[in-house]
Amino acid sequence: MDTPDAVMARIAQGQERAVAGDREGARRIFEEVWDALQGSGDTAPDPLHIVTLAHYMADVQTDPAEELRWDLRALDAADSLTDDRANEHHSSLSVAGFYPSLHLNVAAARHALGQSIEARHHLDRAAQCCKHLADDGYGRMIRGGIARLRAELDATVGPPGQSGRRAQHR
Repeated sequence: MDTPDAVMARIAQGQERAVAGDREGARRIFEEVWDALQGSGDTAPDPLHIVTLAHYMADVQTDPAEELRWDLRALDAADSLTDDRANEHHSSLSVAGFYPSLHLNVAAARHALGQSIEARHHLDRAAQCCKHLADDGYGRMIRGGIARLRAELDATVGPPGQSGRRAQHR
């Protein structure tokens, strides 16, 4: 981290809990941070805090509709985030690099809710935004997630333009 940020540090603590399998503990930390951000009143919350918190909060939801709500909140906040602000936190960050993952997560949540047209839209956006990702482990992970979700959509609802839901044979 280039510039210390207590809110980002607390969000990171929540994410550490999530990665360790303590989704409930992570959710409690994220809710605490969210409440503090909303309670600041005088100034709008920092878009970097909102993007990061909402992105991670979506991952610890058990209800797909709630997951989508948080994913959309992260995507919306990214539109207000600047590269300058992201670089204050870490010099390697670029807002354009956030969008592939954000759109992929919205696509996955929409797919889980049976919203295949909307899922494909966000999946296509994720793929288009991948040009901003390096060919490193993270970039390959996101590209792989896009390919897997596209294959899953094709297998369950058919390729784009095909109507109706395909029967699943397992």
